[in-house]
Amino acid sequence: MANIIIVGCGRVGSQLATLLSQGDGNVCVVDRNAAAFSNLDRNFNGNTLQGVGFDEDVLVRAGVEEADVVAAVTQSDNSNLMVIEVARRIFHVPHVIARLYNPARERAYMQLGLDYVCGTSLVAEEIFSKIMSGHGSHLDTFGDFEVLRFSIDLSMTPRGRVKVGDLERNHGIRIIAFERRDGSMSSIPTRDSVLYHGDSVLACIRHDLLNSFSVYMMQR
Repeated sequence: MANIIIVGCGRVGSQLATLLSQGDGNVCVVDRNAAAFSNLDRNFNGNTLQGVGFDEDVLVRAGVEEADVVAAVTQSDNSNLMVIEVARRIFHVPHVIARLYNPARERAYMQLGLDYVCGTSLVAEEIFSKIMSGHGSHLDTFGDFEVLRFSIDLSMTPRGRVKVGDLERNHGIRIIAFERRDGSMSSIPTRDSVLYHGDSVLACIRHDLLNSFSVYMMQR
């Protein structure tokens, strides 16, 4: 179960919080303005905290010491940068993501190794995809589809295995290739190919199915 902190509860932050709170994660939304929490959908199932997102005490109260992800989506590039730098450098949060307004800063963010989303269209959905793809390696995005590589978790399935055709039919995904856990074999699958618990899988998954399918992705 992922612990996620979202700093900023405007249009993007509130939408992102609602998307994530519908899954199995624990979501806490931080905003300096308590009135901003009215942007949250009535289906939001998480916690809110008033405060400055880059304040260490506020982040501790939000649960940063156990956080898996911190996403900074305020309307200020400087604030977003401060939030994720505090989160990763002081609290060692494994995955931090910032919303970036000024494209001129992209090069600097890349040089610093910071994960970011630039632009105003579909920002919440893109950050949501990045958070979900933290279960494995996010390789690319094609329209409504994500290409991911991950180790498949079949611990809850009978005998820890499943046919590729059944997995594709039941979950609306496409398995592109797979490799055995011990590296003994890699292959382009047929519908009758069998996947075993821990096998490495290259898959194309529709964006809106990432949340439900994440139960099959082993945490890195």
